[in-house]
Amino acid sequence: MPEKKHGKRYRALAEKIERGHEYPPEEGVKLVKETSQAKFDTTVELHLRMGVDPKHADQMVRGAAVLPHGTGKKIRVIAFAQGDKAREAQAAGADAVGADDLAKRIEGGWLDFDVAVATPDLMGAVGRLGRVLGPRGLMPNPKSGTVTFDVAKAVRDAKGGRVEFRVDKTGVIHTVVGKSSFTQEQLVGNLATLVDAINRARPAGVKGNYVRAAHLTSTQGPSVKLDLGATLELAGRAQA
Repeated sequence: MPEKKHGKRYRALAEKIERGHEYPPEEGVKLVKETSQAKFDTTVELHLRMGVDPKHADQMVRGAAVLPHGTGKKIRVIAFAQGDKAREAQAAGADAVGADDLAKRIEGGWLDFDVAVATPDLMGAVGRLGRVLGPRGLMPNPKSGTVTFDVAKAVRDAKGGRVEFRVDKTGVIHTVVGKSSFTQEQLVGNLATLVDAINRARPAGVKGNYVRAAHLTSTQGPSVKLDLGATLELAGRAQA
């Protein structure tokens, strides 16, 4: 019975979106907000079909962006650091800081965090956690900026709206734009920053169209196809 009701609701919302039509980003964001009518503040997501073959190492797309208006989610950050760097991480707002003691805590089953950052000198201790953190996407990585001696900036970025993106094995990037409660301007601003970061992450081995299609959606809401040209042009409006 509840599933049937959900189906009707979804179809009613989907009717507001013209199938096959490509919407300018501002209009697409407006539609996603209008069709996000769950009983909670839904997450707005961007899905990009990429013109890459992730089976080739020189076509792997991976990176991060700090969204100017945040993600709308409270992010729990831990830092593998010691000495002065540990104190810097604590001052920046890290939820837990440590070295071998923190690694042992995680080995014991503690995973109450969303992002892990580490200074390069502690990657030996972090490396043994690969089997635990890797499958969950929590392993610190230099390419995404989470292995760095500027640990304070890494913590602040993660807390302030930093999102990572990575093309999956089907050639699609799924990433977060914000919450449906955000204003249209905030979501478009975040979208511009994401598009800019993904453009900058273009691998040298990619020929032809780098991005082939773009869709916006909210949790439990219908998908809106974006005008690709207008969406890619947003990169020029990204906040520095």
